[in-house]
Amino acid sequence: MTAAPDSPLATLWCPAANREPRRDGRVPDMLVLHYTGMESSDAALDWLTREESKVSCHYLVDEDGRIAQMVRESERAWHAGQSLWAGETDLNSCSLGIEIHNPGHEFGYRDFPEAQMRSVEALCLDILRRHPIRAERVVAHSDIAPGRKRDPGEKFDWARLAQAGVGLWVQPAPLGEDQGLGPGDEGQEVLKLQQDLAGLGYGVELTSTYGTGLEKVVEAFQRHFRQARIDGRADTSTRDTLSRLLTAMQATPVA
Repeated sequence: MTAAPDSPLATLWCPAANREPRRDGRVPDMLVLHYTGMESSDAALDWLTREESKVSCHYLVDEDGRIAQMVRESERAWHAGQSLWAGETDLNSCSLGIEIHNPGHEFGYRDFPEAQMRSVEALCLDILRRHPIRAERVVAHSDIAPGRKRDPGEKFDWARLAQAGVGLWVQPAPLGEDQGLGPGDEGQEVLKLQQDLAGLGYGVELTSTYGTGLEKVVEAFQRHFRQARIDGRADTSTRDTLSRLLTAMQATPVA
């Protein structure tokens, strides 16, 4: 295997042990963004390349903006774990994964530096030039594993990426004073919320009941698309933002 990375932006090729062929001949049509959740990028790079870690990713971007590639884009990396998006469960076979170094919520979650965000933006654009990835299929790890994962988190600048042409985004509807829908609520409004979240791609059961699972999905949605308040309640701001996103998604032409 040649040591040249797929992306000319990557300055380090550090092959991971955990990689394999994509199943069923899948080609990447999804991009998943993560944070490392470790105290240093060097430790993250070491862990992501070790066989015993049982994880891997295609790229790692450190806080200075340096990019390392660990798994070929043509190969299946082990980054998504137990996850679901748009009805699919084997997301490792259809996705590319980018780890962005940040200590995360466990070790002092902090803003993503400008140099890092500049490199993430450039890398995403470079990937999109090679792969037909629709805007709604550029997602957070928390989107595909609500309640289990929180990365890259509410400090990540999704709006910036969208302005550059990466991912789906609308201006979030302003916060209000209403409590909206929440745990224990039932009925047609809850069902409509579940249908809309599922329409965007989230794994949601259509039960008409606002249970813990739906609360976690709403939190994940807010962490990505309405970051001003993350409380798991579907207030008017949350539901309006979701409606705007669905409209924007439907208006996006299919490649």
